[in-house]
This record gives sequence, C-alpha cells and structure tokens, in this order.
Amino acid sequence: MISLLITEFHANYMKEGLSDRVIDDFRRIILGYYNKNKRKFPFRETRNEYYVLVSEIMLQQTQTGAVAEKFLKFIELFPDFASLARASLEDVLNAWQGLGYNRRALALKTIAEKIVKNHRGKLPRDKEILISFPQIGDSTASSILAFAFNEPTVFIETNIRRVYLYYFFPDQYVVKDTEIYPIVEKTLD
Repeated sequence: MISLLITEFHANYMKEGLSDRVIDDFRRIILGYYNKNKRKFPFRETRNEYYVLVSEIMLQQTQTGAVAEKFLKFIELFPDFASLARASLEDVLNAWQGLGYNRRALALKTIAEKIVKNHRGKLPRDKEILISFPQIGDSTASSILAFAFNEPTVFIETNIRRVYLYYFFPDQYVVKDTEIYPIVEKTLD
C-alpha cells in the first residue's frame, strides 16, 4: 500500500509540482507512517525544555537506543538546569559515560550554568541565543524550538534529508540542501 502511495505521490508531484494537494498528500503520508511506526522514547514524551535540551545534545552522533538508556538515568541525577549547573564535572562525566564524545557533556554543563546565571533558569526561545551556546548549531537549536516550544522551524538533518530526497528527488544522486530547503519550508506543518 505504501509503495503504491509513493508511486502515486511521485506521479502527482511530477505533474503538479508543490500544489496544495501534493503538500497535503506528503504530510498525510509522513504523519501516517509516523503514527504507525513511531518508536517510543522517554524524551519524546515531554515538552520539558530541559529534558528536550539534554536529549538533543545526547542525540548528536549517538543512536537513539543508547540515548534512551542513558537519558532517564541522567535526568534522575540532574533533574533540572540548576542541579546540572551545581554538579561536579566528575559526576557529570560519570553519568555521561557510555555516550562518547565527552565534549557534549562539558557543553551541556556549561549551557546549564549559563542558563541559570543569565536566563533565570529558563531555556531561551530565541534561536540566535541557543546557537551561541556550545555544541548547539542550527539543527539542534531548531529541534529544541520545535520539540520544547512547538515552534515551526525549518532545518535539514540527516533523516529529514533522506525523506525529502526520497519523495521529491527520486533518482537524483546529487542534491544540495539549498534545493531541499524551500521544499521543507513549503511542506512544514
């Protein structure tokens, strides 16, 4: 059934371009697939800004299964920005053990310290401020805004890129993000 829908989708897209119908079909296919196949992760079950930040930093270059195991233990030890900011570096690194790339743990602690000191313990809703923190680039800042604050943001990361290539650039081998970005922008729900 899905392959028939994809074949139909490709035909409609080639014929109509980014028409309202094509955009609606794309959204329906993606949402339907997600609802049917989504994996349960503890960091998906929350809009807590601290939890979202921790999970997004943990998910950088680490598989979701490994993060799922470590996330709950980390949150239990450091339940908020203040507790992470106060924690010793040794305790933070011990809790991080097994996730690799310790610079992410160091960055997370630095972010917590800055948020407590400069932002009254609240994660800023401003993309430029988020990007000013260590280990947060455009994609991570956008993910945080989307998942913590439900703000529509346009960004491309590996999985998003893969989906858009499959649906909008079939049989093309070299596609620049600058070609994908406008489509992501137009299909954003």
